[in-house]
Amino acid sequence: MGGVNRRILTLLVALVPIVAFGVLLSVVTVPFVSLGPGPTFNTLGEIEGKQVVDIKTTGGTGDFVVHPTSGHLNMTTVSQRDGLTLGQALALWMSGREQLVPRDLVYPPDKSKDEIDEANNSDFKKSEDSAEYAALSYLKYPMAVTVQSVTDPGPSAGKLRDGDAIDGVNGKPVANLDEFQALLKDTKPGDELVIDFRRKNAPPGVATIKLGDNPDRDYGFLGVGVLDAPWAPFDIDFHLANVGGPSAGLMFSLAVVDKLTTGDLNDGKFIAGTGTITGDGKVGSIGGITHKMLAAKEAGATVFLVPADNCTEARSAPQDGMELVKVDTLTQAVDALHTISAGGEPPRC
Repeated sequence: MGGVNRRILTLLVALVPIVAFGVLLSVVTVPFVSLGPGPTFNTLGEIEGKQVVDIKTTGGTGDFVVHPTSGHLNMTTVSQRDGLTLGQALALWMSGREQLVPRDLVYPPDKSKDEIDEANNSDFKKSEDSAEYAALSYLKYPMAVTVQSVTDPGPSAGKLRDGDAIDGVNGKPVANLDEFQALLKDTKPGDELVIDFRRKNAPPGVATIKLGDNPDRDYGFLGVGVLDAPWAPFDIDFHLANVGGPSAGLMFSLAVVDKLTTGDLNDGKFIAGTGTITGDGKVGSIGGITHKMLAAKEAGATVFLVPADNCTEARSAPQDGMELVKVDTLTQAVDALHTISAGGEPPRC
């Protein structure tokens, strides 16, 4: 009988580290974030019943046509998993599809989650604006002094809107930002300005605005952020709330170009890609290119648009027959797609 008890005790003693290790795997979290292939979204398609890239023409102003599109121009994303247990981290790492990186690289310890979310949302909004400006610039829409933001509360709140084009101040035409700022600097707080403006999907308007004051300047405060940008008489909305970050810019721009030109940029092929974009159409590098390539391939893409600065990393990953097309600018991306459609040879990574 004593031998049986000893065997049971030995077994229990042996099980203790196994059980303890199991608890460690399931309970203890690790300071790592997992990065892997994320979802892809067709910028020519819909999400939750809305066009991902929606060109609104309710006012019927301007000489333009929104053309029907088909097929795929997919943006790609990288998935992030935080709060991993030791067991989850090991399983993801062993899958070969995920990359573990120190959490501090993704979520800086000196910033709160709210601060990070706010910065990400701001970056995404700027990316949407840049994607619109790049597409309109490519399509040769004329430049205008464009309202990018309105301070609320502020002197212009309720009178000017984001997207308005300012054409004149007190009867004097303004063709660019320098001319606008020169007129504004010749004012003082309390002055009234008469602003001639164009509004998207609406007739031109006039706003009389009493200038406020701002401790940063001795001239009148209008309460708007403005920039020189190509202006079109219609709204372009992106319905994909902060997904993909600024790396969605190139594919957003291509969708706008596709919708405002005849024919299909994709020529029936499943095109995917990634890349930031500036307002003047320069394509910038992104992170996680190999994860995005895998996501695109699994979604069905046969052509992947790669920012030029990501080409070396992209070539290091399995391509499985997917064409890697190198792009430096929006113009080059459009030209490459036209070349592919014509059976030619586009720039390769």
